[in-house]
Amino acid sequence: MGAVTDRLAELGVELPEVVPPLAAYVPAVVNGNLVFTSGQLPMSAGQLPATGKVGEGDGLVSAEDAKTYARTCALNALAAARSVIGSLDRVTAVVKVTGFVASDPSFTAQAAVINGASEFLGEVFGDAGVHARSAVGVAVLPLDSPVEVEVILAFA
Repeated sequence: MGAVTDRLAELGVELPEVVPPLAAYVPAVVNGNLVFTSGQLPMSAGQLPATGKVGEGDGLVSAEDAKTYARTCALNALAAARSVIGSLDRVTAVVKVTGFVASDPSFTAQAAVINGASEFLGEVFGDAGVHARSAVGVAVLPLDSPVEVEVILAFA
């Protein structure tokens, strides 16, 4: 086993199956020494854990829950990356994370939500998990998902 595989086991994390595409795209593409994942939803066992906008109040997804869903998105992105490079032990750096948060108009803590993905990648990759990032609030995401995350990884 390699360092990343061992670290995932230490964290008690199993990579899921790659989430099948919802439209005309593939889950991940390799270009040179980079893997670009498509936007990943927080799918688990083929289902979204919640739908709707993130914010405070009745009928909204809490920021805390959305942060957990962002972590799941990052996990799904790692599964997509592994599907095209064979092993996450080949990853040398997390280059960029882009996170989208379906936001209630008054919600402005998108960065805190996407920390769920960033912190998870840091736990998995250590210093190689330090990355550039964007956290963007949007009106709606596919399937009414509260969050979506895409990742760019460097590998050898």
